[in-house]
Amino acid sequence: MASRELTRTAASGFAMLFVLIAMLAFTIWMFVGGVQDEDVLRIILSIVLFLLFFLGMPGFVVVQPNEAAVLILFGAYKGTIKKNGFWWVNPFTVKRKISLRARNLDGDKLKVNDLGGNPVEIAAVVVWRVADTFSASFDVDDYEGFVRVQSDSAVRHLAKEYPYDEREQGSISLRGSTDEVSDALRQELQERVGRAGVVVDEARLSHLAYAPEIASAMLQRQQAEAIIAARTRIVEGAVSMVEMALDQLSRKQVVELDEERKATMISNLLVVLTSEQAAAPVVNAGTLYR
Repeated sequence: MASRELTRTAASGFAMLFVLIAMLAFTIWMFVGGVQDEDVLRIILSIVLFLLFFLGMPGFVVVQPNEAAVLILFGAYKGTIKKNGFWWVNPFTVKRKISLRARNLDGDKLKVNDLGGNPVEIAAVVVWRVADTFSASFDVDDYEGFVRVQSDSAVRHLAKEYPYDEREQGSISLRGSTDEVSDALRQELQERVGRAGVVVDEARLSHLAYAPEIASAMLQRQQAEAIIAARTRIVEGAVSMVEMALDQLSRKQVVELDEERKATMISNLLVVLTSEQAAAPVVNAGTLYR
């Protein structure tokens, strides 16, 4: 969306302050002289100048760094002052201040279902700032509330697009793909709040957990998956070691083993290598004959 913001300059506030002070001094001189000389015209003129002095005072505006003043004259947008300093504008102009500084939005914890239908608790932190003062002032009613509501909506939609954990190797998940999920959240949120003249600098998940009612069951499932993965690695390593042992025994011709003894040796090695407890060797001392 193209920006409709009009950046404008204003008269120096210091110069106008000097003019108004000089006008006030001249008005007092005119009024005193008119009273002394009983000159009604000078008295009326001094009163008019005095009223002009008070009408000119509301025209001053101070714009701080990273701040803007939106100018509205009789319902018409007249531009935005973004340059910091002390300025003077038409005293009938409404001056609406808008901060251009970066802001943090710490979202509430939301309870939603992920892609697999599992209830999860999720929250996000959003860093945003106003870039287009016209859109922020006139395209939405309350741009801060608009950003807050759209942030919650974007987080809810994001949670439904991805599973909590990886379903297969390399897939994107809420827990395992932090950078990808954060980038997707930022892009979606930018599309939603762009109409309010807001730029999203960063958006990241600040909280992610299973809902309390399924947290215990999911923890057991994760523990089971971890045990299966660990045992799988152990078995793969044990098989490799058995293959290496048989290969070296055969290559170095240490001993000749038939198929039955190979099977026995393989069984014993696998038991020793995959057992969770230390193996207790049995020493054959021979056979006792009577």
